[in-house]
Amino acid sequence: MSYRGEESSSSSARETEPLLQSTTSAVARFKSIGSENIQDEAETANPRTFVDDVPDSKRQLGLLSAMFLIFNRVIGTGVFAAPGLILKSSGSVGMTFVMWLLGASVAAAGTAVYVEFGTGLPRSGGEKTYMEYIYRRPAFMITCVYALYGVFIGWMSAASVAFGEYTLHALAYEPTAINVRAIAFLCSTFCLVVHGAFLNFGLKLQNTLGAFKLVVLLLVAVSGFFCLVGVPGFAVGEQYEQPNNFTWTTFWEGSNFGANAFVTGMYNVIWSYIGYSNANYALSEVRDPIRTIKRAAPLAMIFVAFVYISINVAYFAVVSKADMLGGGTIPAALFFRNLYGPATERILSVIIALSMLGNILAILFTQGRVVQELGREGVLPYSSFFASNKPFNAPLAGLFAQYLISVLVTVFAPPGDAYLFIVNYSSYPLALFNLLISGGLLLLYTRPFKSYNWDPPFRAYKYAVIFFFLSNVFLAVVPMVPPSAGSEPYEHLPYYSHVVIALFVGLMGVVYWFVVFKWIPEKNGYRLEQVTVVQDDGVPRSVFRRVPVASEAD
Repeated sequence: MSYRGEESSSSSARETEPLLQSTTSAVARFKSIGSENIQDEAETANPRTFVDDVPDSKRQLGLLSAMFLIFNRVIGTGVFAAPGLILKSSGSVGMTFVMWLLGASVAAAGTAVYVEFGTGLPRSGGEKTYMEYIYRRPAFMITCVYALYGVFIGWMSAASVAFGEYTLHALAYEPTAINVRAIAFLCSTFCLVVHGAFLNFGLKLQNTLGAFKLVVLLLVAVSGFFCLVGVPGFAVGEQYEQPNNFTWTTFWEGSNFGANAFVTGMYNVIWSYIGYSNANYALSEVRDPIRTIKRAAPLAMIFVAFVYISINVAYFAVVSKADMLGGGTIPAALFFRNLYGPATERILSVIIALSMLGNILAILFTQGRVVQELGREGVLPYSSFFASNKPFNAPLAGLFAQYLISVLVTVFAPPGDAYLFIVNYSSYPLALFNLLISGGLLLLYTRPFKSYNWDPPFRAYKYAVIFFFLSNVFLAVVPMVPPSAGSEPYEHLPYYSHVVIALFVGLMGVVYWFVVFKWIPEKNGYRLEQVTVVQDDGVPRSVFRRVPVASEAD
C-alpha cells in the first residue's frame, strides 16, 4: 500500500485526496524504471492508494474459492460440539435457537461491514488495510501494532491439535500429548507444502473439503428431519432415551434468563460464526474482487447460518435434552450413536478430522497473505523476503511465518491452562480489530471525515454497523468481567490473563513504531519516506528510503 504518512510538508494537503484510485499509470512507470532502481521522479509520481495493481495472472480465486475460504474458516469443530455448550448456558432448546439466530444477526452485520470495506478497498490484508485507511495518524503506527498480532499469533494451533485428536480416534489409537502433537505437526507441514508449493492443488483440495463438509452436514440435517417426521429407517434406537424436544412445553422448559448465562451463551455463539472476513484477507488474488466479495461473503454466511440452524434441529430431533446436557460426549457423537449405532463413532471422527483439515487450510491460506501484505507495506524486518512470491508463485515466506509460530505453540504449549490461554489470546485481538473497523466505519459517515471521499460500491445499513460495533464492545468487555463461581476459564491463571497479554502485545507494537519510525530517525537526522517498487513478478510493494533532514533544510 503506497501510503506515505508524514513524509513532506505537503502531507496534510494529501490527506484530502481521494484514496480510491488506480495506480496503474504509476506502476507502469515503475516497471519501466525497474523493480529496485528507484528514481526521484518515480517516487513523487506515486499516488496514495488502496487499490492493488497486481497482475491478472495472480488473481486465481473465483466465486467458489472465495465462498469456501469463508465457509471452511467458520465451520470447524464448533458445529459438532458447540450446540451442547450453548444448551448448558440457555437452559432450554428454545433459548438455544434464539441465541443461534441472534448470532446469525451479528454475523450478518459483520459480513455487511466487511463487504463494504472489501468493495471500497479491494486489496488483501483485511483489518490491516481498513485500519490503515481510517487511522492515518501517527503514520504507520496502526500497521506496526497489527504486525505484531499478525505475525506472532498461532492462528491454526488449536485446529491442528483438534485434527490430531480426531485422526487418532478414527485410527483407533489412544491420544496422548506426544502423538497428538506429532499428528498436528504433520498436518500443519502438509498444509504449508500444499499452499506454499502447489497453489492450484491447494485451492482445489480446500474447495473439495469445503464441498464435502457442506454435503455431510446437509445429510446429517436431512437425517434428523426424517427422524423428526417419522420416516421409516430413521428412528432412535430403543436402547437410548427418546427425545421429546419440540413440543411447546418442552421447547422452552428450563429456560435460563439470567444475565450471566445469556452472556456466556451469546459469547460462544458469536465466536462460532467468526470467519466471515476470511476472503477479505486475500482480495488481491480474487478475480473481479468487488463483484466477487459482494456475492461470495453473503452466500457463504447464508450457508453457514442454514447449516447451524438445521444441524441444531437434527441434534434435538435425535438426542434427548438430558443426554445433551450429560457432558463428556459431543452432540454429533450422540446423534450418530442414537441413529446409526455406536459403530459409526469412528466415521464421525473421520468427518470431523477432514472438517478441521479444511479449516486449517483456509486459515493458513489467508493468514499467510496477511504476513505478505505486512511485508509489502515495508514495516517488517526483511520485508522483501516476506513480500515475495518466490519460488513457487505463492507467498511461501508469509505462510512459513504463520506455520512456524503455530507449530511452536502446538509443540511447546503445555496442556490445560496454557493451551486454553493461547486459544483465548488468539481470539481476543480479533474482537478489538472488529471494534476499531466498525467504529471507524461509523466515523467515515461523519462530517470530519468527509475529505476521505468514502463512497464504496456497497454500503452497509448504518444500524447494522452500529449493531456490529456494539457486539464487539460486548466481546471486548465480557472477558474482563469476573465470571460466576464454577465457570472460570482457567484453573490456575486469572480469568483476564489473555486480555492483559493481548493488550501488552499491542503496546509493544506502539513501542516498535516509536523506536523504528521516530526515535532512531530523529536521533540520526533523517526521516523515512515510503516509495513503491515493483517486484520481478510484477507485484508492487513499498520500501522506505532515508531522507536526510539537514539536506531538506538547505
